Amino acid sequence: MALIRLTSAILMAFIVGMVMSVFFLKEDMSRKFQVNLQKTKVMKGKDIILLLLILASLLAPNYIVRKGPYLHKIYVWAAGTVLMAVYAFYTKTREEIKNWLQETWWFVKIIFPLLLLGVFIVGIIGKLLPQTFIQNWLGGTGILPSFLATLIGAISYFATMTEAPFVDTLLKLGMGKGPALALLLTGPGMSLPSMLAIIRVFGLKRLSFISLPLSSWAL
Repeated sequence: MALIRLTSAILMAFIVGMVMSVFFLKEDMSRKFQVNLQKTKVMKGKDIILLLLILASLLAPNYIVRKGPYLHKIYVWAAGTVLMAVYAFYTKTREEIKNWLQETWWFVKIIFPLLLLGVFIVGIIGKLLPQTFIQNWLGGTGILPSFLATLIGAISYFATMTEAPFVDTLLKLGMGKGPALALLLTGPGMSLPSMLAIIRVFGLKRLSFISLPLSSWAL
């Protein structure tokens, strides 16, 4: 299933990219023309270093601390975050840091409550739903079970650490492999927080071109 998901995700990204490039060709050409008329802003080396520090602060806890108390992961994350903050303080202007924090706070306000709700729903489904309910509505490989699984993935937020155990629990309760794959494909690309972020950055029009191929592919 992991190989199928990887292959499908790559193929799906290629198809969505081709569709969007066709429909937004004129807009892209206009934007390129405007960029050519202005100075092209190239990412500087210090910006790349900052991005790498942010990435390292997020990934290091899981790769450096593989065993032991969870508190050790927090120590590693805190150290990386402090290093990243100090570097940003000396390389970015006050206005840039202010805009960065404002944008971060906007995403926190939108996504964090949805994350808590998603984890709560995962716990409810895994513990309280009867096995017969999962078998009746998400069992087999029909259109309806796959559609319901796609809907669950589209309105929920699943990080990788919660997504795999959640789907594994549903499989043990009688979920079909087809709906399970639909949920795995839909969750990362079409979750509600992801759609909100896409609307924020790219607009509602582009979201429609992204979400429709993703949902149809998952089905």
